[in-house]
Amino acid sequence: HLVDRRIHGVILRRPDLRWPIPAEIEQLLPGQRIEAIRRRAKYLLLDTELGSAVLHLGMSGSLRVLPGDTPVRAHDHVDISLEDGRLLRFNDPRRFGSLLWQPAGETHELLRDLGPEPLDADFDGDYLFQRSRGRKAPIKTFLMDQGIVVGVGNI
Repeated sequence: HLVDRRIHGVILRRPDLRWPIPAEIEQLLPGQRIEAIRRRAKYLLLDTELGSAVLHLGMSGSLRVLPGDTPVRAHDHVDISLEDGRLLRFNDPRRFGSLLWQPAGETHELLRDLGPEPLDADFDGDYLFQRSRGRKAPIKTFLMDQGIVVGVGNI
């Protein structure tokens, strides 16, 4: 639905969610083609030539691809409109989600110190054993540390 689509515009109905939305989202995204969509831990990245929109859904957020004339509902905070007339709408009732910017060739500070993905080749029993040495944290706390392995949550 999104890859290879060109972004027509960005509408921010709030200047912030969990954190302020950087100006680059409105300034740099329009006109860019979405080259890829990736996931890193609990973040979604919409890659363009100039950089990536970094989205986190928080506890209650959702992303929907909709027709461009879909009426705005409560908590529809961001629309990324596409040249084909559709839009990507970010809805977040609790505003724990985020929309940030990562310049091309850089890694956003929130992604920099994350551990491996649990299905990556880098994550195995030996890795987990080595990372657990010298720690006294309860196992649940240890496994929920996103610097050890990403994606393990409290639920």
